[in-house]
Amino acid sequence: MFLEPKYRGQRSGWIEVVTGCMFSGKTEELIRRIKRATIANQKVKIFKPNQDTRYSEEEVVSHNDNAIESIAVGACRDIILQIEDTEVVGIDEAQFFSQDIVKVCEQMALNGIRVIVAGLDLDFRGVPFGPMPNLLAVAEYVTKVHAICPHCGNLATHSYRLNDNQDTVHLGEKDAYEPRCRTCYNMGNIMDFSRK
Repeated sequence: MFLEPKYRGQRSGWIEVVTGCMFSGKTEELIRRIKRATIANQKVKIFKPNQDTRYSEEEVVSHNDNAIESIAVGACRDIILQIEDTEVVGIDEAQFFSQDIVKVCEQMALNGIRVIVAGLDLDFRGVPFGPMPNLLAVAEYVTKVHAICPHCGNLATHSYRLNDNQDTVHLGEKDAYEPRCRTCYNMGNIMDFSRK
């Protein structure tokens, strides 16, 4: 499943993680970095989990409708099978992948690939989401982006779920989630003042 590391005479690869709550601009930043790599004539590929079909099945799309062509995959190993001659790999919604995504990213970096990963750091319960803590730990570069809390105007760090669905993975947009600061997130869990 994994690549054979190449150490001699190769450029160094690395892992960049862009993380934060929903509506903070993670995907927007991933797209921006990938477009810059494209301008630099680097060979790029972007991947996303095949369960994320909110906007498009063939593109990574930000909440601002910025889009870039991508490959939807069902498992982490599917990424490794499609990166021949690739210099930069982008991965969106990394929190939906299994823990194997960490090893896949490390293997790509060992093989000289720049790996840019975007994903939620916390789920709607405020718990570290899937493989994200481990990706943050092994990354050379971490960027934490923030949204704005619509209740108080402070920096939003949490994704507050607006419905009663208790599944950890529940795809949705502004009808299902809103960004909140720590205080408004905790207050919302005590009494749902968003519906007043």
